[in-house]
Amino acid sequence: MTLTDLKPATVQRATGDSLLTPADLPPAGHFIDGSFVTSDAADTTDVVDPSTERVITQVANGTADDVERAVAAARAAQPAWGALLPKARSEMLHRIADRIAEHAEVLVRLESANTGKPLSVSQDDVDGTVDTFRFMAGALRATTSMAAGEYAADHLSLILREPIGVVGVVTPWNYPLLMAAWKIAPILAAGNTLVIKPSEQTPLSTLKLAELLADIVPAGVLNVVTGLGPVVGAGLTAHPEVDMVALTGSVGSGRAVARGAAESLKRVHLELGGKAPVVVFADADLKATAEALRVAGFYNSGQECGAACRVLVEESVADEFVAFFTAQVREIVVGRPGADDAVEIGPLVSKAHYDRVTGFLSRAAQEGVRATVGGAALDGPGYFIAPTVLVDVPEGAECVRDEIFGPVVTVETFSTEDEAIRRANDTPLGLSASVWTESGRRGHDVARRLDAGTVWVNAHLVLANEVPWGGFKGSGYGRDLSIYALDDYSRTKHVMHNHARS
Repeated sequence: MTLTDLKPATVQRATGDSLLTPADLPPAGHFIDGSFVTSDAADTTDVVDPSTERVITQVANGTADDVERAVAAARAAQPAWGALLPKARSEMLHRIADRIAEHAEVLVRLESANTGKPLSVSQDDVDGTVDTFRFMAGALRATTSMAAGEYAADHLSLILREPIGVVGVVTPWNYPLLMAAWKIAPILAAGNTLVIKPSEQTPLSTLKLAELLADIVPAGVLNVVTGLGPVVGAGLTAHPEVDMVALTGSVGSGRAVARGAAESLKRVHLELGGKAPVVVFADADLKATAEALRVAGFYNSGQECGAACRVLVEESVADEFVAFFTAQVREIVVGRPGADDAVEIGPLVSKAHYDRVTGFLSRAAQEGVRATVGGAALDGPGYFIAPTVLVDVPEGAECVRDEIFGPVVTVETFSTEDEAIRRANDTPLGLSASVWTESGRRGHDVARRLDAGTVWVNAHLVLANEVPWGGFKGSGYGRDLSIYALDDYSRTKHVMHNHARS
């Protein structure tokens, strides 16, 4: 049986009108100092619907002068914003959440049209965006710190928590609105202002957000400059008036930001790639594990840095698990957003990424790796790839070491617990992992030994705003979500008073 024979037969496609009308699109230009402005340059990037390969609109490719204007606006607005009482900033974040909730329907359609996500996934993103702002609105009013006290004789120490200043933000194409919220909410909550560069491939929901908030957020507090990384992203990283850069993106982008920030020694917050190992022991509920990994491995077409993309299963139950898992993956419905409520995954985001993922599949086949389902692209239009399970994968193969970032899950086998942990940790990335076992003791111990920022036991890809998200090793540093994000976007100052009396 060839790889092509294994792929699903069809892609569910909508027969009606486009998800969008012209009125749904945000205004053209950058959002600077409270309004949309034209770019200094006429150069633009096409924004493409990956389900149809049709151009939705164009966005401006920002220039160094555009970055300069945006940073100046953020710098001018920061003192007043940072001086607001926590209650006032909290109320503002609640108003932002209310406005997003009021316009959820158009944001869902924008996100799906721009990224190819099923409408249900985009709805989850919008719901998560609302909750992110609501959580930070509450968290900023309940920050804690070291108690004031006398730690040196006759000297009273106070710990103040202050805004950092102006933050430059670079967000990825896979979760444009949600990743923007993960940055914007804690940055504003901590009293900072910001300039955000969304991905040039998926900028529409971020620009729409700016449009929706223009009459709520004070001018200059939130600024959006569209464009390319080597110009806009690098411009923010190098700018002397930007105090910190926060990026969610690839490992390569993280390295570029870290290098650029080193010259001015500005702080850097990096949430980068992942290659999540999923360690399945023989005593796990194999059927329930396969059902859970159907979602966790293929959510958002696998374009998810925490995806359950690399399964290591104990060899004594490997055949049984693969049979369960393959059956689950065969049932995944692939389609264009809006085509059918049953659609679970859509296309990849772009032709370039589609070519990258199909390249991984081609090389894996040449190396003798076998697909039990999928393994190839699906007929166009659109950048669709069949949900794929790869087996007979040798240790150290490219497909288990490098982040594919598509609807592809590899399955390897192990014989001992120590071997499983060694191989799970044998990757330059360390964002997330999971352990599947009915033994509570084993679950605790193996989770402790896995080198990842988040480890689930008998679950995978379950997130909440109350708990932090971020990685180790090549997956970067800094934490999104939770009170730890507020810590990242603020600075501590120690004030010591000599109260000795002669």
